[in-house]
Amino acid sequence: MRAEIYLRRGKEESLLRRHPWIFSGAIEHVKCEGELKEGEIVDVYTRSGSFIARGHYQIGSIAVRVLTFEEQEQIDQAWWNHRIAVAYDVRRTLALTDNEQTNCYRLVHGEGDSLPGLVIDIYDCTAVVQCHSVGMYLSRMAIAEALRTVYGDRLTAIYDKSSQTVPFKAGLNAVDGYIWGHADKKANVVLENGEKFLVNWEEGQKTGFFLDQRRNRELVRHYAKGRTVLNTFCYTGGFSVYAASGGAVEVCSVDASERAVQLADENMRLNFGEEYPHEAVAADAVEYLKHIGDKYDLIILDPPAFAKHHKVLGNAMQGYKRINARALAQIKSGGILFTFSCSQAVSKELFRTTVFSAAAIAGRKVRILHQLTQPADHPINIYHPEGEYLKGLVLYVE
Repeated sequence: MRAEIYLRRGKEESLLRRHPWIFSGAIEHVKCEGELKEGEIVDVYTRSGSFIARGHYQIGSIAVRVLTFEEQEQIDQAWWNHRIAVAYDVRRTLALTDNEQTNCYRLVHGEGDSLPGLVIDIYDCTAVVQCHSVGMYLSRMAIAEALRTVYGDRLTAIYDKSSQTVPFKAGLNAVDGYIWGHADKKANVVLENGEKFLVNWEEGQKTGFFLDQRRNRELVRHYAKGRTVLNTFCYTGGFSVYAASGGAVEVCSVDASERAVQLADENMRLNFGEEYPHEAVAADAVEYLKHIGDKYDLIILDPPAFAKHHKVLGNAMQGYKRINARALAQIKSGGILFTFSCSQAVSKELFRTTVFSAAAIAGRKVRILHQLTQPADHPINIYHPEGEYLKGLVLYVE
């Protein structure tokens, strides 16, 4: 018998609006045989006994991540095949699945693809799976089978990289590794808008590359001609490569990780050889911004999430204000600033207000040229606005 969860009176309202999360405080009681284990599929009912959702049970404030609102839908292999096929069709519609200029993209973006707790990135012939919930982790072989069904022989490897994303207290002892096939490390070069990048999904951050900045990197390429560029929090140098491709006269890449700046340097050499004037600096970007003077007329601020939770939002906004004020105060007249926040807890309005405060502190005239977000292969479920995590501004500074 599948476990049944009954909600308190009135707590079904968000589910009637198809929000994919059920919070622990909404639960009145649970009916099951034996102990309800994390990762199990459960059925959710209103207090009066009407079916409302089916999903993965988990321990924590979010108690159920909804997989379907349809009672007749069973979560079997055919269901996984269908959901992966739908996600693939979205990317086919976006002209990403057969693109000679780009062979890396996000196939599954959690709630945005009605698969909460699951991320899948495609790097040419390899799919990298990252599970953020116990339920998804326990389903990873069914997910792998669905990937093989949808992609056929276009896929040669599936790599599970969930050890750092599944709940630590679940005791899964997850170990990263190939769950099907194998990839040659020497071949881990992908194309994005015609630019080449070395991707290390086995050891790199996230799934190996920050695919969510693809469209925004393209915009940097558009503005870079003739400019001296500073790329802070550079990771593997994505913005740096695009800046050089766009005609920047010089690029400096800064990151606290020595391995990251080495990779940035390797990616620059991969695309432009040894002669391009690129400086790779392993340093704290916040400290580095204190003393840049007026050397740069295009600066990129793409820090990691300063606020992963609302509890630290105040301190995070001070951090965003500080780095933006430093960049705005020192950028050359006529300079362009790309500034981002990838903190889900930070709204577009709050981020914009914080950058406004930074401009006031710097005492510069500033125009907003573009307001940026995540690309279409990181879709936002219209019923789950929290999925809009990436926000950015492109500023012209007099």
